[in-house]
Amino acid sequence: MPPSPPSPPSPPSLPSFGHLTVLTTTDSAEKAEELARGVIEARLAACAQISAPVTSVYRWRSAIETAQEWQVLFKTTVERYDALEAHLKAAHDYDTPEIIATPVVRGSAEYLAWVTEETGRA
Repeated sequence: MPPSPPSPPSPPSLPSFGHLTVLTTTDSAEKAEELARGVIEARLAACAQISAPVTSVYRWRSAIETAQEWQVLFKTTVERYDALEAHLKAAHDYDTPEIIATPVVRGSAEYLAWVTEETGRA
């Protein structure tokens, strides 16, 4: 009997502790602020930064689109990520919103402690 083919690699998992920055985009400054305020009010992130408009070029439904968007960058913990993602999906008006998490490899101990404190309260 020939050997079984190797299993496909597992997707990377998030560490069991730590901090993340989570990026999303939307099509207006008002919507960006609404998303940011909702996340902060729910204590799903300690901070949200809204960047000035960016131009996004992407393929959507077989067409190449160009749009002006506002980026929102959230500072949160790994423990709060699932709830943050669920909140963004529910609150967002895009069919498939961009939600990308990046691990924080290093940072000021005082700042990261503040992020943990702000996201740890209900």
